[in-house]
Amino acid sequence: MRLLVLGGSVFLGRAVVTAALAAGHDVVCLTRGESGDVPDGARWVRGDRDADDGLAGVRDEPWDAVVDVSVAPGQVRRSARELRADHYAFVSTGSVYADTATSGLTEDGPLLPRLDGDAMSSMSEYGPAKVACEEIVLERFGHEAATIVRAGLIGGDGDASGRSGYWPWRFAHPSDPGGRVLVPLAPGLGVQLIDVRDLAIWIVHVAEHGIGGVFNAVGDAVPFAQALVAARLAAGADGSDRTLVTRDDDWLRAHDVAPWAGPGSLPLWLDDPGWTGFPARSNAAATAAGLVLRPLAETFSAALAFHDARGEAPASGLTDERERELLALPA
Repeated sequence: MRLLVLGGSVFLGRAVVTAALAAGHDVVCLTRGESGDVPDGARWVRGDRDADDGLAGVRDEPWDAVVDVSVAPGQVRRSARELRADHYAFVSTGSVYADTATSGLTEDGPLLPRLDGDAMSSMSEYGPAKVACEEIVLERFGHEAATIVRAGLIGGDGDASGRSGYWPWRFAHPSDPGGRVLVPLAPGLGVQLIDVRDLAIWIVHVAEHGIGGVFNAVGDAVPFAQALVAARLAAGADGSDRTLVTRDDDWLRAHDVAPWAGPGSLPLWLDDPGWTGFPARSNAAATAAGLVLRPLAETFSAALAFHDARGEAPASGLTDERERELLALPA
């Protein structure tokens, strides 16, 4: 298969290139060359998708498949119009859904209004921008020759956000001399994380086999407590040498602990009941179409190895000092 990856130097795009090369495909990557090199074995073509001639280096070649991870409708409109491809796999997001409360939501769930412009002006337009991109791809290629990959939270090797790395890092590097770890008391809250390698392998699979349609490409939803067990396993801790100190939503909010991601947060924790469906989407269609998921502990292990190799704590989560401050406070 002759595969064109629009991107290919970082995280998911890079993982797609790696998976395609491992499967023996001829891979070309179009990038600006500003985010790093593409994997060895792929051919690199320089191109700026915001420029009128940004696809000049690849638009005259026939492609068996194209993989696109853009969030800019203007870029997607140009590539859908100019590229000669038998199949187009567009990596979208679960953030296109208007319903964040319903567990088990399928691909038929209601969507946000599409963005009318060519590019986002802020991250608040992320979901609408992806909706617009989806519409462009489906209008050009149809449901049979296009795959809309509505990815969920992606983790593992290369996850610079730290969302998948914080918990295994914290269990492997406790801030507290006694091994205590602050965790949210989150009954009913789930975690839905897909390994970047599994997602990449599946994207190559749908491109190889021309599998069209719209899919929630997400991991299995597991209880938050079960995810913590997997993180402890990834850190080499069986639980006996770590004491979980649980605090409820009200306590965490009162002490300015942020949810979900970013500095000062407890990653993957959601304190808004209106978002309990976000980490609990249905992946039945994607698994029926060949998506294979590895154990969550393996994803956490890869994320931990990524941060250990860098020698720095994840970007999301509590610093050692901040966690010790919180552990010292009364319940």
